[in-house]
Amino acid sequence: MPHPPDSPTAYVALPHPPRPTAEALRARVRAGAENRPGVYRMYGPAGEVLYVGKSVQVRTRLLSYFRADRGEKAAEIIGHTHRIDWEHVPSEFAALLRELELIKRWRPPYNSQLKQDSLYCFVKITREDAPRLLVVEQASPDRARYYGPFTGRLRLREALRELSDVLQLRDCAATTPISFADQADLFGHIGSPLCYRGELKRCLAPCAGGCSQREYSGRAERARRFLEGDADQPLQLLRQRMDAAAGRLDFEYAAELRDRAERLVAVQQELVALRGTIENLSFAYHVPGYAGDDRLYLVRRGSIRAVLPYPRTHAEREFASARVRDLFTASEPRLSSVRPHEIAQILLVARWFRLNPAELGNTIQPEEFPRAMKSA
Repeated sequence: MPHPPDSPTAYVALPHPPRPTAEALRARVRAGAENRPGVYRMYGPAGEVLYVGKSVQVRTRLLSYFRADRGEKAAEIIGHTHRIDWEHVPSEFAALLRELELIKRWRPPYNSQLKQDSLYCFVKITREDAPRLLVVEQASPDRARYYGPFTGRLRLREALRELSDVLQLRDCAATTPISFADQADLFGHIGSPLCYRGELKRCLAPCAGGCSQREYSGRAERARRFLEGDADQPLQLLRQRMDAAAGRLDFEYAAELRDRAERLVAVQQELVALRGTIENLSFAYHVPGYAGDDRLYLVRRGSIRAVLPYPRTHAEREFASARVRDLFTASEPRLSSVRPHEIAQILLVARWFRLNPAELGNTIQPEEFPRAMKSA
C-alpha cells in the first residue's frame, strides 16, 4: 500500500528539468564554441553522458548536428540531448587522446567505439598453480599475462587448443581441484583424470597427480615463450608428428597436423609483429598546437608517459631533456605482453602514425633529444 504523503518514508520523484529547445542548444554553441580542435559531450535528461565526440573544428561539428536529417545518428543524438559541453585542446592528436579517456570513463551508449572494442580478443595465461590458455574479450588488471589484441575468436580458440594439446596443458574450469604428483596425500593415492584429454594424454592431468608442479610449470613456460616468439618447440613437435604420419602413409592426418602448425605460426607471427610495432613506438613527439600551444609527448612502447609544453627557453629545454633521460633510461621488464590499461591507447597511437606517417618526422629518438634541443 502506498505511504501517505506525510509518512516519514514517503518520497516524491522530482521530474527532470524540461529539455531545452534545439534553438537554445544551438545558440549556446554559437556563442561559446570555437573552430579549433576539441572534445564535446552530449548529456541526457539525468545528466548522463550520451555521446563523446572530437573534431578539429568543434563549432562547425556541433552545429552540423542541428542540420542532420531525421533518421541519421546525429539527429537521434541531438534529439535526446539536454546539454552540450565542450573543451578546446591544442591539436587533433590531443583531441583523440582526450576522447578516448572520456569514452573509457563514461562508456556513452552512442559511441560506436564500445562496439569496436568487442571485436578484439586476447590470449590469457592464467595466474594459477596450473595455468591455462584462454581466449578472453578484455584484458584485466589481475596480474595474469595477456597477449594481443587479435581479431577472429574462433581462429584463436582453435590455435590455442592446438597449443594446449601439444604442450599438454589443461583447459578445464578454474574450480577443478589440482593435485600434483609431488603433492600426493599421505597414502600416495592417485586418482584418474577428470576429463577425456587426460585419458588421451593430451593433458598432463594435474588433477590426478599426472605430473609434478615443476613439470607443468615448465610446459606453461614453453607456451609463454612460444607466444612471445622466443621458442618454437610446439611447432617442432607438430612437424615431427607430421613427418611420422607421412612415413606411415597417413597423409590425411599429416595434412591435419600441417593445418594445426599453420594456425600456430599465424598467431605467433601476429604477436611478434605487434611487439615489434610497440617497441618502435618510443620517442619524443612534437605536436604543433593551436595558436602556438605546442606539446611534447613522451611515448614509450606506444604509451603516453608524459605531456609537456614544448620547450622554448633554455630552462625548459634542460627540464625536458632531464625528463626524457629519466623516462627512457628507467628499467622496465622486457615487453612480453601489453599492460591491460594501456591497450586502447597503444592501439590509438599506432593507428595515428599508420594513418599519418609524415608525423614520424616530428619525432625525436630519446638518445638524440639533448642534441636536438641544443640546436632548436
